[in-house]
Order: sequence, then C-alpha cells, then structure tokens
Amino acid sequence: MDAFETVSLSGLLAGLNRKFFSLSEANRSLPLVRRVVADIIRDYEQLCVLHSACKAHDVSGDLQRAEEARERYARVTDHLSELQEELEKIGCEIKDYRIGLVDFPALLDGREVYLCWQAGEDRVTHWHENEAAHTGRRPIAHEFS
Repeated sequence: MDAFETVSLSGLLAGLNRKFFSLSEANRSLPLVRRVVADIIRDYEQLCVLHSACKAHDVSGDLQRAEEARERYARVTDHLSELQEELEKIGCEIKDYRIGLVDFPALLDGREVYLCWQAGEDRVTHWHENEAAHTGRRPIAHEFS
C-alpha cells in the first residue's frame, strides 16, 4: 500500500466512525461546546489583533516587536487548533471562528445534514443541508422530533 492509499483509506475509515447527533444529543453537548466556542471566539479576536500588529510593526520597521507579535500569533494559532480538535472529539465542527458557528452532523430521512448552533443561542434550533452554508440555515420544525 502506498502513501496515497494510506491517506485515502484513513479518510474513508474516519467517515465510517463519524458521529451523527440527534437533536437531544446536540443540545446535551452544548454546555461543553459553549465553553470551547467562547475560548475560540476570544482567541480568534486576539489572533486578528496580533495579525494587524505584525503588519503594523513590519511597516514601521520595529522588527523586535514584530517578532514578538509573530511568536504570540503562533501560540494563539496552536491553541485554536487544540480547541478545534476538542470540538472534533465531541463530534461537531466549528464553521465560523468569528461568530462561533458550530455544525453537528445528523441524519434526516437517511441523508447527512447538519444541526446548526451559534454562540449566544440557548439551544440548537436550526439545521441545513451539507452543501448549504450559514445562510442556508432553516428553523427546526418537526424534522428532528
């Protein structure tokens, strides 16, 4: 088996182990998801500030401060990756770091869809097709009862 087959096979096996959430399971996971997403939003805001600082220090020629900002940027990026992995272990996916948009894989009539939650919402109240983005969110009616 070559490297390409190994990568392809591992991707296929990961899909077989994919967790699908019921609406109640997604809502039960929210206490932990909320905490992780709050950290993601905070870190992402910090990352944006650090990115601007790096550029400003580069332009001004302050190489020492630019390097310090880049080092902090790298640490925050690493932490964001850890937070994203934590969500992936739960079984959900962060879709927007800025607003804290999270998708939970689910099944509806035998097809894969996403239950969708955004920071600030009390519970999971929307869903969308796999191909649809945040703008394709639909309120949950009877589909997942």
